[in-house]
Amino acid sequence: MFKKVLVADDIDSINHAVASVLKEFNVQQVEYAQYCDNAYLKAKRAQMDGEAFDLLICDLSFKSDHREEKITSGKDLIAILKKENPQLKVIVNSIEDQPHTVKTLWDSGNIDAYVCKDRQGMKELKEAIVNIYAGKTYNSPRIERSLKQENLILLSDFEIKLLTYISQGLTQDEIQEKFKQLKISPGSKSAIEKSLKEMRDEFGAKTTPHLIGIVKDLKLI
Repeated sequence: MFKKVLVADDIDSINHAVASVLKEFNVQQVEYAQYCDNAYLKAKRAQMDGEAFDLLICDLSFKSDHREEKITSGKDLIAILKKENPQLKVIVNSIEDQPHTVKTLWDSGNIDAYVCKDRQGMKELKEAIVNIYAGKTYNSPRIERSLKQENLILLSDFEIKLLTYISQGLTQDEIQEKFKQLKISPGSKSAIEKSLKEMRDEFGAKTTPHLIGIVKDLKLI
């Protein structure tokens, strides 16, 4: 069984429930982090000490507070930790069940299981741990149903970033500068305008604000 597990979740009650599950499996070492930056530091320290975590159980959303965080989402935390430790096994433990979110995470190759936080959540977490330890993958039944929906709407990382920046009130010039800083290509103003037009057509939006409203309703950003 897994010997060293890192749990990243900002809800105490979830951490207590996960602790009970891990205790049943006699996991030797378990550490908890309520902030992504803290989780990263714990993982980094463990790896530097030659005692890397072999399993990460991670939520996707973390509520912001007075602390300024460099890593603000579970998705980003997972990507960073997997890049630094490809052997790390990852279970997403989240209430989020939007097909786009789930499929994007699976397509990234960074996760091994996706468990929904619901009434059956802890039971499914146990099943996920058993399956992953046996070299398999796992999805909660709710996630399986979500992924089987027809006509899944998927956005590229470029499109998600573009729509997110617009929803935050950035102008196209400011977005172009952001893309330049992040070395995102194509990031020119013409590429931005072209992408927005294509998405307006695809979603049947009359204006860009209308487009933002639609994708937010669909929880694509």
